[in-house]
Amino acid sequence: MLDLALLSKYWLVNTTYPNEFAYIPAGTFEMGDHHDGMSWALPVHTVTLDSFYMSKYEITNQQYCDYLNSAYPAQLKVFGGIVYAADDTSNSFPYCDMSSSDPLSQINFSDPDFTVNVKDGTTDMSDHPMVEVSWYGCVAYCNWRSSQEGLENCYNLSTWECDFTKNGYRLPTEAEWEYAARGGNHSPYHRYPWGDSIDGSMANYWTSGDPYETGAYPWTTPVGYYDGNQTPTGIDTANGYGLYDVAGNVIEWCNDWYDVSYYSISPTDNPTGPASGSRRILRGGAWGIPDNYCLVSYRAHGNPVYCDVIYGFRVCVFASSLD
Repeated sequence: MLDLALLSKYWLVNTTYPNEFAYIPAGTFEMGDHHDGMSWALPVHTVTLDSFYMSKYEITNQQYCDYLNSAYPAQLKVFGGIVYAADDTSNSFPYCDMSSSDPLSQINFSDPDFTVNVKDGTTDMSDHPMVEVSWYGCVAYCNWRSSQEGLENCYNLSTWECDFTKNGYRLPTEAEWEYAARGGNHSPYHRYPWGDSIDGSMANYWTSGDPYETGAYPWTTPVGYYDGNQTPTGIDTANGYGLYDVAGNVIEWCNDWYDVSYYSISPTDNPTGPASGSRRILRGGAWGIPDNYCLVSYRAHGNPVYCDVIYGFRVCVFASSLD
């Protein structure tokens, strides 16, 4: 079993952000839309997964800023206010925007330093989820975290393939994401991590009414904000596995390519998505889109080069990797 004290020590090196992972036990579930007839989330099909750990919170601006400061300039460069790999001579694979290229980014760059923005001069965005990050920027972060903690890199940053035999950090597969987001709530299957209804006391979606819906975008909330102390007043909305913000705040990149028909051909055991494609899976709803995107079965997709103000991510690792 994973030594949580050891993992916490790793996670706290030069950081001040949340230090916990949630254990997601191995199991079988019926993946897909059980309620609303969303054709792109059908057919419902059986999936069996090995155990893994997932970050309880979405990766924050401060976490990502720590990566940028650690990896620059040896591994990264900034061109036109956009971060790329240092060896990306054609600037084809953007990692993330800086505030100089897109004011919606909450990361500032003044060579050689990356810092987190104080939005509107009043709101420290350090513990808000990272936005304006591409799929490529997410997997580069995963490799960096793996290297920092003495684990194997899962991603080849030339081919962008994920090696699932490696023991490092990676983006969750789409199946892992939905299984984890449901929090073990399979009898019955619900629309949301906590049940079949949603209101502004439960998650951050468009016009949900939280106090951060003011001033400049993004209208994110701090990670883990819906812990019972939120406004409007509500319950602690951590799901059955202890994950926060799997409904709302930022929509999260997954590892998989998107294919509308993949559910019809998905293998049962540990599916990893189509072998190729043009768009990557996004899951979980976000502050800038309506509440129906917060459904645990809702599937979205995006061009992996896009850095958007509603896009973010969290990481996972096989449980066996850290036993």
